Amino acid sequence: MGGLRELAAPFVVPGPSGVAIRDRLKALTTADEKVLRLVGDHLGTLACRDLKARCAAGLEHDAEAWAERKRALTQESSSRWAGSVTKAIHDQWAPARRGRLAHIRSLETGISTIAHRLSLPVGEKGSKHAPGGYRSPQEWFAKSRRLHLLTDRLDAARAERESGVVHVVRGGKRLFNTRHHLEQARLTEEQWRARWQAGRRFLQADGESGKRYGNETLRVTPDGEVCLKLPAPLAHLANAPHGRYVLAARVAFTHRGEQWRDRITANRAVAYRIHEDTARGRWYLTASWTIPPIQTVPLAAARTGGLAGVDTNADHRAAWRLDQHGNPVGEPLHFGYDLTGTASHRDAQVRHALIRLLHWARRHGLAIAIEDLDFTAEKTREKHGRRKRFRNLISGMPTSRLRARLVSMAAELGVAIVAVDPAYTSKWGAQHWQKPLTGKNRKTTRHEAAAVAIGRRAQGHPIRRRMAPPPYDQSDRAGHRTVQAPSGTRGREGNRPRISGPRTRSVRAGGGANAVDQNAQHRSGRSAEHGFWQQDSLPLSH
Repeated sequence: MGGLRELAAPFVVPGPSGVAIRDRLKALTTADEKVLRLVGDHLGTLACRDLKARCAAGLEHDAEAWAERKRALTQESSSRWAGSVTKAIHDQWAPARRGRLAHIRSLETGISTIAHRLSLPVGEKGSKHAPGGYRSPQEWFAKSRRLHLLTDRLDAARAERESGVVHVVRGGKRLFNTRHHLEQARLTEEQWRARWQAGRRFLQADGESGKRYGNETLRVTPDGEVCLKLPAPLAHLANAPHGRYVLAARVAFTHRGEQWRDRITANRAVAYRIHEDTARGRWYLTASWTIPPIQTVPLAAARTGGLAGVDTNADHRAAWRLDQHGNPVGEPLHFGYDLTGTASHRDAQVRHALIRLLHWARRHGLAIAIEDLDFTAEKTREKHGRRKRFRNLISGMPTSRLRARLVSMAAELGVAIVAVDPAYTSKWGAQHWQKPLTGKNRKTTRHEAAAVAIGRRAQGHPIRRRMAPPPYDQSDRAGHRTVQAPSGTRGREGNRPRISGPRTRSVRAGGGANAVDQNAQHRSGRSAEHGFWQQDSLPLSH
């Protein structure tokens, strides 16, 4: 194990801490859509103003500043709308702050890699753990210029973080940048403008336990009636008492509908969000609430009945069932998905693949072992150099979405998820399991072998298999087995422990005591402390 990094211990992944369900607002009238747009645009303007105030406060922001922001918004909306806006803006500012720190760390990693390679002679080969020099003087010169560029970016990013500056956009940076690439996005300016306005609207309200149906601002009754509290400047549009507007559409949550209904009947907090899908011309209502942490099973209990090792790839998940001893059972399975097309299509593909995997695991009573993948720090150009195809591959793998979906869906079906360290699983799986599992009628792939490696690591078994004994009489006469005792290992020349039991024909008399002592096996009447062998002189004949 020399030169290998320390592996993290496997653990059972805890369940989700929240629930979100969605339903379409059907049969909305023209007046309903007009009111929703007016309210969303008004609150969106207030959210933009509050985001500007939060960014201007920077690191000097405190509870008093938060209260001042809320008081300024209450005058043009209501106290509850202002509370929802300020909380949403804080939830947008905080991830941008953490993203700036992640960007700084990525720049530092790239700078250190380039500086190391520039310090080496051109053309020098790298080692297993460190890259070598650049291939040509032209590449060396280009990378030296990039080093100065990254250094300037790092200085600017550090200065922004120290001053509390963040870069956020109401509506999203991706949609904002799409405005300059309408042809590639296959959008007209009017279509982009409609998406931009819909993305900047604000129609979400946090729940409040103890209030009627768990929400005073956006209220949904058990029979599906939706009404919202209008802001003060738009109170004249109300069609119900107390400045409320009741929509003509009704919702009926088919997924988790009973849980939602039991929750609002008990007046427990439920948060709602209304948004428009401009591409389809539809309106949706999303309900969400927190749930107590799900009690996970112990790791030993998850290993009891065997488990399924699952290897995550760009277009499929390879799974193989393992018994409690770590032996592959049955045939490997593939659960494919297509990650091309729209975001909704990709999300549906992920869900369909995961539900097939989970139903198969539940049918056989298996836990699922997956890799604890995190490619956030493994996408840089300096990390993988010219391997642009590989960088695109890992960038296109939705690891976060797959992990979140799998954990949430597994918790509902009662399937335990065991996360393992991803180090060397593909390499050792191909080295030690791909060939032994390949037969005349089955060609084992590298991904299937990696699934076996992942499952064995989750069970606590070693991945690397014992090598075949050397030739001759199946002893160590042809050399030591390097997998168990690599060169330089202390004690590799020492005696093996004596194996108790009856002696067989394969073990000569007295061979068990000196099985490893090669000198003792070839000496006749010599003491064990001698470290050399000497042939006795031949007797003289008369």
